[in-house]
Amino acid sequence: MSKSFDFRRARPWEVALTVFALSAPLLLPLAATGSNGFIRKAVAQEMQQVDSSKLVAIGGAVTEIVYALGEGDRLVARDSTSTFPEEALKLPDVGYMRQLSPEGVIAVNPTAILAVEGSGPPDALAVLKSAGIPFEIVPEGYDRAAILKKIDVVGKFLGVADKAKELETAVAADLDAAVADAAKRPESERKRVLFILSFQNGRVMAAGSHTAADGIIGLAGAINATEGAFEGYKPLSDEAIIKARPDVVMVMTRPGAGSSDEEILAHPAISVTPAAASKAVLRMNSLHLLGFGPRTASAIRDLNKELYGNVSQ
Repeated sequence: MSKSFDFRRARPWEVALTVFALSAPLLLPLAATGSNGFIRKAVAQEMQQVDSSKLVAIGGAVTEIVYALGEGDRLVARDSTSTFPEEALKLPDVGYMRQLSPEGVIAVNPTAILAVEGSGPPDALAVLKSAGIPFEIVPEGYDRAAILKKIDVVGKFLGVADKAKELETAVAADLDAAVADAAKRPESERKRVLFILSFQNGRVMAAGSHTAADGIIGLAGAINATEGAFEGYKPLSDEAIIKARPDVVMVMTRPGAGSSDEEILAHPAISVTPAAASKAVLRMNSLHLLGFGPRTASAIRDLNKELYGNVSQ
């Protein structure tokens, strides 16, 4: 039979070793993953935090969120869709978000890149990721949840999760108020809106479901004239345009480009719609209307006012 350990005769190092052995089973759970693994979690978060001191933002909403979080001083470049706030225009432009040049992005020597989902082309993104620069994709979406998710992803990537939560709370409250106000309009009074992405040589490219245009039209208390017909952006036949019966034709403002209202309303199919009868062509800023960022509540109110002449009742 083994003898019991006598602490009175033990040397100091023997006592220390014995105490450690006896307490180990109690200490190990604290370092384990789970609700009690706060030590490991804190260390992991510190190790995962990237250096975003020299940031490139791709996507108008992404850039707006960075500034809304008060972190604009980290930006060293932006893409051509990032035109708000005005301060962003002072930054180097690395090109259109869907036609990026990896050389142009790398030339500004970034420590991190934030890009909205849909940026490209894929081979350009592959080059940027292979360059070893921390790269985060911000999920795209066209509703309340998607906007808040963008803020959350950007905030965590920049290491300012607390500031992101504050911004989410403010943006959510503003969105809820704008949507609730627009929703007061009776269904029978809601206008049918045909969103034209492009109008070239009489060919109409329009917005279907699961698009930014479809999302903002619905939030503003109106109806997408192509509802249920197709997803994404597609060319419309004359028959499809007539069947859509739009009350309003909406196009985006593009300085120095695009067709005039007269040319649009003279289109053979559009000319026989209610929109032509009332000469209702609405032009709005694309980033503000379709960005689905911190200013979307403002876009909802602006579109509602343009469609109905006053705030919905």
